[in-house]
Amino acid sequence: MSGLRDEWWLATAGNTLIWARLRMLEAGTAEVFDCDGATLPYDSEDSARAALMDAEFVTIDGLDNDDASQRGLDLASLQPPRGPEETLRPQMIVKLPPRQ
Repeated sequence: MSGLRDEWWLATAGNTLIWARLRMLEAGTAEVFDCDGATLPYDSEDSARAALMDAEFVTIDGLDNDDASQRGLDLASLQPPRGPEETLRPQMIVKLPPRQ
């Protein structure tokens, strides 16, 4: 399946960083690859974004240093998972060092 573009989203729960990838497809639909390795289809980019926001995810592109700091993240060193889908799943949940 060919995607037009991908966006990485994240959420935090305590000292855990959780990633999700939103992929916008040529047909105007979208899919979210989640931390469980599931690919969830959506009828539009807007509905996929709404689902992510309802689950308290934020787009990495929308984070500023203050937002990242409040979540216990260093924006400068924050890198989304990389690689083919079969290698992404173990990278989708990251334990963060305890906050000081």
